[in-house]
Amino acid sequence: MNSSTLNAAKHAITATALAISLLSFNAQATSPVQRNLHNDTGITTQSFTSAAHQTQVATKMYPAPTAGMVQHILTLPTLADESNYMVEIQIGQTKVENCNRQVLSGKLTQHSIKGWGYNYYQVDSISEGPSTLMACMRRGEPNTVFVPIQDDLKLSYDSRLAKVFYLPEGSEIRYRTWRVESQFSSSKATVKS
Repeated sequence: MNSSTLNAAKHAITATALAISLLSFNAQATSPVQRNLHNDTGITTQSFTSAAHQTQVATKMYPAPTAGMVQHILTLPTLADESNYMVEIQIGQTKVENCNRQVLSGKLTQHSIKGWGYNYYQVDSISEGPSTLMACMRRGEPNTVFVPIQDDLKLSYDSRLAKVFYLPEGSEIRYRTWRVESQFSSSKATVKS
């Protein structure tokens, strides 16, 4: 093979590889994102301070938030078979964190409205808990992370009643929906005669 044929072959291979890589990149860049219905909760939220409290028809029986507290109302959409779903709740704060891990302390309590029997949940205070004390050698950008309190909550999914929480100002709620993806298995005792 002479050098001109060899150079032409190299250019053809390079052009082919470049064309394939461009087509592959183009296909990846324009592929539609698959919608994840597990995370598309449809849950609506409202929050009210004591100064800006508005009584809602569906939650008029719940007490108004006191000074320094925020009322969070989660309204769940109706689902076909709600017994196959749960709602997980985490309560905490968004913190700027370096290489040390932070923990928050707070106690989640359940209360019942007298005469109604409806439950609501309350955290009276959230405070700094223990933290690691490592020397951070890398001086990168600090991360903004959600730091939950130790108590978390898993509730049966029930769209008939709003989920109501009272939290200190500066706190937030994270939530997600869980769905059953398998059937029950069983274990039976064998009786020997």
